[in-house]
Amino acid sequence: MIFSKLKETRNSDRRARQLDLLAEPPEAGHELFVGFSSLRDTFSSRHHSRDFAFAHARYLRSRVLALGIIFAVLSPLWIVVDALVLPATLLRYTLVGRVVLMLSLVVVLLLALFSQERIRRIRFCASMLLALPAAFYTLVLVMLPSNELHNLVGYSFIPFLLVASLSVFPFTLLESLFAGIALLALLVFSQIVDGSWLTGRGVEAFWLLSSLLAVSMAANHFQLSLLLRLYRQATHDPLTGLFNRGALEVHLDKIQAWQRDTERLDCAGSVPCSLLMLDLDEFKQINDTFGHSVGDGVLSQFADVLVRQTRKHDCTARYGGEEFVVLLLGSDHAGAMEIAERIRFAVESFEFLDCEQQRIPLTTSIGVTQLRQDEPAQDALRRADDALYRAKHAGRNCVMASEPPPS
Repeated sequence: MIFSKLKETRNSDRRARQLDLLAEPPEAGHELFVGFSSLRDTFSSRHHSRDFAFAHARYLRSRVLALGIIFAVLSPLWIVVDALVLPATLLRYTLVGRVVLMLSLVVVLLLALFSQERIRRIRFCASMLLALPAAFYTLVLVMLPSNELHNLVGYSFIPFLLVASLSVFPFTLLESLFAGIALLALLVFSQIVDGSWLTGRGVEAFWLLSSLLAVSMAANHFQLSLLLRLYRQATHDPLTGLFNRGALEVHLDKIQAWQRDTERLDCAGSVPCSLLMLDLDEFKQINDTFGHSVGDGVLSQFADVLVRQTRKHDCTARYGGEEFVVLLLGSDHAGAMEIAERIRFAVESFEFLDCEQQRIPLTTSIGVTQLRQDEPAQDALRRADDALYRAKHAGRNCVMASEPPPS
């Protein structure tokens, strides 16, 4: 009995963490500028929504493929340079390593090529693209006799090349910092091996690599800031700061895929998801009476009410005009009806204000349906819209379900 309760608690905690991974888009009104004011967003991926994580991964994948091809082409060319420069006794130390490095890079390229929606795989490929040359250089330093290190040509440039490569990727500052520290450690190790550690030449190289790392991290920051801003402009409604219709439809597809994965991996079954479609009652009269500027203010205030009445892992979107959609993750029919009624009451009680700070009475009608994992998302939206239509004809300011509650 005790073990079953502990297991149920662990499953509940795991489910809560899974839901938190599907966090809502950035809060309404939050702007992402291409500057140091957006350090929070570029320092780590903690505040990134799941949808941006997918967009980020696709962008990262294109960089992995481009840089991977360059490394894979340069690797065999470097074998020719080694053959011309290195003595025959040293060539055998590097030739096998070069071949293994080239084959490993090809494997990384193939893995990235077939990992379009696998975020973790793409991040792994990006890290391996930097780790493989670093590991090759480390093995050369370990295996090569110390009195022969001076014959190596171009190998000491590897840490500098990899730190410069950091600027190509839209890494977070935390990821770049960890990679940069590892490459600085590689430089220190190579200097200890060849005896240049704490010499004038060694200090100069360390200072240059540190400076290059600072430049690469600045490039990461501005690149990721720009990517975040472009993503927000493409996926968010500029008036309310919520998801726009296109982003909502993409998000629904990802939620359904996540539902299927959860059901396959978790014996507890799929996580229920509900969909609310909301419409502001008599909104045209507000525009006709008070003007469109007041109407825009009402829409923005209504969006704020929705965000406050939903949870972190729910998704709120402006579907078009005065229509909004709320996706409730982990909510069954009864839970969705309760949340919809709470939203309806909150809107009815909220003080929407005009330009003269006078209260505008406003209500909302809501249609509720369940999102099924084996149906096109448009079908769920259509059912919610039909329920909303019936709520309008039932007198407005009410909640209607598209299907009867499960028995």
